[in-house]
Amino acid sequence: MPAHIALPAVVLPDHVIATDEICADIRRAHPDRPRLEAHLRIARATTVRTRRFTRPLDAPTVAGNATIEERNRAAYEDALRLAVRSGRQALAHAGLAPDDIDCVITSHTTSWTVPSLDVALVRELGLRPDVRRIPMATVGCAGGAHGLVRAHEDIAAHPGSHVLVVVAECLSTATYNHTDTSRESMIYKVLFGDGSGAVVVSDTPAWSGPSFVIEDTFEYVLPDSLDRYRGRLSGAGLHFDSTAAATAALNDSLPAVRKWLGGSGKALQFAVVHPGGPRVLEDAAAGFGLDGDRDHGDLRHAWASLAANGNLGGSAVLDVLARTFAQAPGDRQSGLIIGFGPGFVLAASRGHWSA
Repeated sequence: MPAHIALPAVVLPDHVIATDEICADIRRAHPDRPRLEAHLRIARATTVRTRRFTRPLDAPTVAGNATIEERNRAAYEDALRLAVRSGRQALAHAGLAPDDIDCVITSHTTSWTVPSLDVALVRELGLRPDVRRIPMATVGCAGGAHGLVRAHEDIAAHPGSHVLVVVAECLSTATYNHTDTSRESMIYKVLFGDGSGAVVVSDTPAWSGPSFVIEDTFEYVLPDSLDRYRGRLSGAGLHFDSTAAATAALNDSLPAVRKWLGGSGKALQFAVVHPGGPRVLEDAAAGFGLDGDRDHGDLRHAWASLAANGNLGGSAVLDVLARTFAQAPGDRQSGLIIGFGPGFVLAASRGHWSA
């Protein structure tokens, strides 16, 4: 059964942090770190120029020494505020009232809180008490794409439904921790940003504008990839680690994705790809046979999102999708939405553009 995706809403916090500021802060915190400048050159190669944080760079819960309790509380409180704003905007984009929503799907990985984000949003957005809820708490960067897959499944099981997908992450509290001193941690301090994205997926659209129409979905867990990207909890907070094999994970998964895509008999004409980093985007362009030019190619919206916002986690793919709406593909063009997360998993929706 087809499902229609409306224009996403993306909400970013107020504090704009330049890459130069982060590099200066890393030098301040690790003046004696061997090969620090070499590591910072690698970090700058992420192409991220700016990112948004919910709190200033020098806040205790970002570059400071806040406890895990303080970091956890800040991550949830800030994420909830962003999620409420993006959820309201997504409803407005779709021309729907809170009572129209039949299912809410949430993804939030950067804090541990019970009850979770979905329950809070029922209250804050004024959703019906009997709304179906699908909370996701550990999918990380795959959250937006994974939420779209779950929305398509929910609509297939409940025809006529409107589903609200909301993703919110405060990665500054989770990945910006000066107790982490590896080369990878220096890269992640530069790579990630905070933000929230929300979108309505409907059986029959209530809005009059364009939509991405999902025709089929796909999920894949790369075998033996548990440690490629992973979270770790310590007394100092939540940490994000990876192995040397992590950057090859998409290439290792491409045969399975191409096999699924090949079954449609349609060549891809556009793609909405999670901007996890330069290697991910380069491999996606090559693997899907797309124009890889960063400024004018098929993944230009992903490159632009990465440069301006960094990797927003699960909402990043929704930001790329919103940018795609602003420069829409042609009517009926075949497209793909795909996101990736730890260890290495992916979620994808294949479909077409409807003008």
